[in-house]
Amino acid sequence: MSDKIAISNLTHAGTSFFDQPNVELETLPIGKGIPFGIKQVTNTDVRIGGVYGAWGESYDNDSLFYWIENHIGRPLADDEKMKLETLGFISRHHAPDLSSANHLELELQVGERLLRQAAQANDWEPSEIDGVLIGSTGPVSEDYLEQISDRAGIPQQAIKVSVHKACDSSMGALNLALNPYTYSDRQLGTNIAEQLAGKKVLVGGIEGLSRNLSISFDTNGLQLFGNGAGVIGVVPGETMHFLVGKDHEYYDEQGVLAVRMRYPYADQRESGKPLVEVTKISDSHVRVAGLMHAPEDGSPLSMAGPMGMVKLFVRTGVEVVKDVYQTYQALMDKLNLPEKSIRVAIVHHANYKINQLKAKHLQKAGINLRMPWLLSEFGNVSAASNMIAFLKQLPDLKPGDHILFDGFGAGTYYDVLAVSLVDDTI
Repeated sequence: MSDKIAISNLTHAGTSFFDQPNVELETLPIGKGIPFGIKQVTNTDVRIGGVYGAWGESYDNDSLFYWIENHIGRPLADDEKMKLETLGFISRHHAPDLSSANHLELELQVGERLLRQAAQANDWEPSEIDGVLIGSTGPVSEDYLEQISDRAGIPQQAIKVSVHKACDSSMGALNLALNPYTYSDRQLGTNIAEQLAGKKVLVGGIEGLSRNLSISFDTNGLQLFGNGAGVIGVVPGETMHFLVGKDHEYYDEQGVLAVRMRYPYADQRESGKPLVEVTKISDSHVRVAGLMHAPEDGSPLSMAGPMGMVKLFVRTGVEVVKDVYQTYQALMDKLNLPEKSIRVAIVHHANYKINQLKAKHLQKAGINLRMPWLLSEFGNVSAASNMIAFLKQLPDLKPGDHILFDGFGAGTYYDVLAVSLVDDTI
């Protein structure tokens, strides 16, 4: 089967997110006006809802090349142009060049709407929210999460966790919310998952990536990344029950995917020291910051081509998934549920070929997971991708379903966890 045929079976053929059913559209009053689309999803059977969306103009693959050439001031050489359809992407969303103040206001308005509507999708009032955990590769401000929570009407005393582990950030946030065995208690002296158990929590990824791309000339990054966000509501231990999970870090010595850290990180790398810093910012705000191999020229992003990304993420990523899956199987045996299986794997959509190769390597190890391709209309939206993928699967999920979340990102960071939905037998 050719790549083109395989992709056509897995994507929404040629449809912009803004043109899809049930997408609520508005123009945000920033600059000349920024289009913003958001879609709400609720599954009352599993008592989970959320929203996902994007902002900025929608570019298909052909118009994206023109956008890039205008930005870099020269034509793209033939060998610079990726075969984007075979990587699974048909469009991106990009905001125009804006002042720093307008970029901040744009993303504050986006974030406020996402939190409000994610609460609404769960039939919660913002004042009922006990925790907000949001992942982002490069936040527009250090207090972004505090600002959007305040604007959305979420109580100041609600636990807020900002997670910055590149594309793994939202899965890092979900792992912190559900898994009582992560690094948070080791570094912070308090256990975030235990604090949030049984409470109303919003978890997601919000990525204004075109803000960083507007000052980047990396032609690979410009073709792959775009704006996007997804936020879900969970009640840890009730609507989403943690089964097994793991967080893993493996430093990218060569800087195959180098990212400038736009968040505080206290020190450079030290032997034997964790790559992740967990810092208490205030009584209600914690920052989780992952060390990145930064571009040597000071630019926001420097990445190898698709094969470089495959080498960076697949080998270690497969090992982490295998480890978690084997632990999951052992737990099912212990619970006398040997026939129970993972309903679907929600995998970060770096690109289709990476996920396809991961699936093949897992199959060789006897692990067969359904890993649907779902994000063709967004491109790589970093920490938002797992959340959007989950929300696209949400209408078809049932109480008792087991879901595997697989996050990975530059740094490199991995968060893999298996959960059960509304299952009183676990």
